[in-house]
Amino acid sequence: MKKTDVQAEKLTLAAQKRVLFGKKNRLLRRQGLLPANIFGSGFASQSISINYKDFSKIFRKSGETGIIYITTDKTEVPTLVKTIQRDPIESKLLHVDFRKVDLDKKIEAEVPLVFVGIAPAVNQGGVLINQTVKLIIEALPQNIPHQIDIDISGLTEIGKEIKVGDLKLSDAYTVKTAPENVIVSVTAHKEESIVAETTAAAAPEVLTAKPDEEATEGETGEKKAAAPEAGTAKPAKEKKE
Repeated sequence: MKKTDVQAEKLTLAAQKRVLFGKKNRLLRRQGLLPANIFGSGFASQSISINYKDFSKIFRKSGETGIIYITTDKTEVPTLVKTIQRDPIESKLLHVDFRKVDLDKKIEAEVPLVFVGIAPAVNQGGVLINQTVKLIIEALPQNIPHQIDIDISGLTEIGKEIKVGDLKLSDAYTVKTAPENVIVSVTAHKEESIVAETTAAAAPEVLTAKPDEEATEGETGEKKAAAPEAGTAKPAKEKKE
């Protein structure tokens, strides 16, 4: 298990103060701008707009764990991407929230896990199960890794697993996720039994319809005469005395 190197490149994003809000944000988007906010503890929230293409390019490098320095009015604010709103149909970016961070104070962040290598136990009929995909870590903002790689080549037998407590410690960050949590494991492949399903399918159907409501076709396909409806039978002839 190893961590990916922390951010080496300084990512800077120019922004302008935003005066349009609500439905009027559509005017910004038509101009290739993206409405956004910056907020944080002890920080006066700011409404800003940023270049859509510039942000998309930077976010591919930073993800949610890399620092983005936002510059407005000759000031530079270190931030992390907190939330992103997208169009549910076209998946286009609609709005971004940035979290202002203090580079001298540790924070908690969720870091994605990337599984590398091949687990030999899978070739023995095992099934690889990923039970944890992110770890909560505590670190200075600039020391948060982009991702943490988990080497699964040590899973040589069915039944083996890797827990959070098995990870090598790092001086740059502290793992806050419980050490007993399983990250990945290999279990035996089990064939699903279809006997119960077959038996259930063969069970006879219980008929609850009244005879005059059932189909009138017999096994030979010939139609049986339907029972006469109530009130339609002809009256019996009277006997002559």
